[in-house]
Amino acid sequence: MNFPAMNNGRQTPAMETAADSSSSAFSFISKGWREVRDSADADLRLMKDRANSFKNIAASFDREIENLIYSATPTFTVPPIRQSSEIEFMKKLHPKMSEFRRVYSAPEISRKVMEKCGPRANLGIELSRIRSTIAAEVFGTVEEDMKGIIEFNKVRSEKLNEEGQFGEWEPIRVLKTRFREFEKKNSTVEIFAGFKKNEFVEKVKSSLEVPPLDVPELLAVLVRQSGPFLDQFGIRRNLCDKIVENLCSKWKNQLVLRSLVAGEPPAVDPDKISDELDLRIASVLQSTGHCSERGGSWTDFMKPDVTDGKRHVAIVTTASLPWMTGTAVNPLFRAAYLAKSAKQKVTLLVPWLCRSDQELVYPNNLTFGSPEEQENYIRNWLEESVGFKADFRISFYPGKFSRERRSIIPAGDTSQFIPSKNADIAILEEPEHLNWYHHGKRWTDKFNHVVGIVHTNYLEYIKREKNGALQAFFVKHINNLVTRAHCHRVLRLSAATQDMPKSVICNVHGVNPKFLKIGEKVAAERELGQQAFSKGAYFLGKMVWAKGYKELIDLLAKHKNDLNGFKLDVYGNGEDAHEVQSTAKRLDLNLNFQKGRDHADDSLQGYKVFINPSVSDVLCTATAEALAMGKFVVCADHPSNEFFSSFPNCLTYKTPEDFVAKVKEALANEPQPLTPEQRYNLSWEAATKRFIEYSELDRILNNEYSATTIRKSNGKAIARSVSMPTLSEMVDGGIAFAHYCLTGNEFLRLCTGAIPGTRDYGRQHCKDLHLLPPQVESPIYGW
Repeated sequence: MNFPAMNNGRQTPAMETAADSSSSAFSFISKGWREVRDSADADLRLMKDRANSFKNIAASFDREIENLIYSATPTFTVPPIRQSSEIEFMKKLHPKMSEFRRVYSAPEISRKVMEKCGPRANLGIELSRIRSTIAAEVFGTVEEDMKGIIEFNKVRSEKLNEEGQFGEWEPIRVLKTRFREFEKKNSTVEIFAGFKKNEFVEKVKSSLEVPPLDVPELLAVLVRQSGPFLDQFGIRRNLCDKIVENLCSKWKNQLVLRSLVAGEPPAVDPDKISDELDLRIASVLQSTGHCSERGGSWTDFMKPDVTDGKRHVAIVTTASLPWMTGTAVNPLFRAAYLAKSAKQKVTLLVPWLCRSDQELVYPNNLTFGSPEEQENYIRNWLEESVGFKADFRISFYPGKFSRERRSIIPAGDTSQFIPSKNADIAILEEPEHLNWYHHGKRWTDKFNHVVGIVHTNYLEYIKREKNGALQAFFVKHINNLVTRAHCHRVLRLSAATQDMPKSVICNVHGVNPKFLKIGEKVAAERELGQQAFSKGAYFLGKMVWAKGYKELIDLLAKHKNDLNGFKLDVYGNGEDAHEVQSTAKRLDLNLNFQKGRDHADDSLQGYKVFINPSVSDVLCTATAEALAMGKFVVCADHPSNEFFSSFPNCLTYKTPEDFVAKVKEALANEPQPLTPEQRYNLSWEAATKRFIEYSELDRILNNEYSATTIRKSNGKAIARSVSMPTLSEMVDGGIAFAHYCLTGNEFLRLCTGAIPGTRDYGRQHCKDLHLLPPQVESPIYGW
């Protein structure tokens, strides 16, 4: 190439034109090369993406074919005649699709494709045989032996495309197009339609361990639950059973097969179908993780934590030591002896009083700064009394002392202080007392079995007050309603208590073991010829008029001359002490008043006769203790003393004249020693046995339920579903709801005698028991 000469350092026009042409040529070549390189890179990336896409499509298609084959059951709405041929078609197609996926997902394919990344690579797929196979199977012209759906071109030169374009992806697009057309023609193959239509539902079902209820099962449940309602329209139960049987017909063959295997006649019992339906529903509920409290349509009896094989028993009472009253002592012994058997875990729930209330209730100005201090006091007293260390838990709930009622009223929802994991069996000592103002969860909703024990004859006390008859009328019906709504079973210690729904009469109380030991000591002294009793008669009890002091003073005043020289020692403290002593002094009765003391005190062991004229007691603990110590007992012929009347040392009277005769008889004779059987009947071992029997606790502890049945499914315990609630259960639920609404109104609570501020516990209780404020524990919005 000749370059023009330079003229004095300046370029000529020819030189400028040549330079511009050279620059344009180089720019064009560089741009062309960049475009070629970018295009090659883009083609390479496209080839890689399509190779990966092809593998994914092949794998996905194979999985769909497998799911289609295994999900082709009679639940699809496919005509019976065509079903078998279509399943056979899919089974034959399955291995060919597997081969298709295996060939094109092999590592050799990827390697060869990547080696031939240039524009001359070509991979061919022959689809003619695929199309012919599908068409032949759908229209009944399938050939027996179909081989080689997918194959490689054997000659490498045949894979080259002289136009420099990638043609290996066209067959993939054709394959996808053909399958879309095949799906559109699903009217000829109904199983594909059912598969596509229910694909989401079937995937959900397959992800569940237990399949959900289908429509026939749901209808069967609805019909069975509506049995009592349909009966009002003349639709008998046997017709409902037939409807349920027809809806659950798929279980007939299973039941017949089980009968044949068991060697029984191949008959289908409607009850067995109902049981299968119950088990099916329970399995579905359990598989979903559903866990409801007791009540409503379903009952979960396996809710409590029984992993260690023990049931949980919660004893809730209305008083606690050091207040030496029956509702404090007897529940404590019951907890100790129930825990002694080691068959169940026991929790004793007692009220906690603030220091101001403790000063009013507990004797000798004894107070506690914390629940732990009071628990230590209770355990020490109990261990000293029974002679063994009881293994049970003591918990506290907030309570307030009512001076007018002379009793402790719970503050807030008492049931919340038993954790849900331990809410299995509840024993309510004085259930009417606990639930007068109970504004909280229904006991029978939280616990599987609730037993109430009636300690006190409240009607007898109320009748002694002003307008007592009217008050007793309302209290009687309130007691009936609250015990009916909150208890499954009610035990009355004697017939002296109010007759209540679901109640039976049984003495489930025993005496402190130390009294039986005193009785054994007395019997041993008498066998040795020693004088066991050196004193005459005495009376012991809380000094209030209702505890028998009125009857005692009336009897002694009326027959003062008949009992000339008779002297009676009286032991007790109480609110009416001054008035009682003044009345006795005014009537010039020979009564010697002493301060109250423990019945087992040494100063009381020398007395031979215990006199108890009270008719307000339900079951006098002092009477049982006196009999256990081998003394005479003179008491009224009253339902409260019916249990004691079988003992030879118990002398009952019906009239005032009879009272005088019994007192003279007791003073003139010596009591008989107790037999081993009589001592056992007074013990807490016998009382606990009677309690377990009459409260039906033995069946509960042995998993024998009347309303439900625990069954096994795959080694797991499942609770049987509860049928439609009876009219009585619906009434009980309505009563409980109405009671909850009424006790939630502070004005109505105050009108009926509640202590102000007892709907929820107060700030001092939060501090003492380390509780969250009630506004935080139970927000007003109900979350």
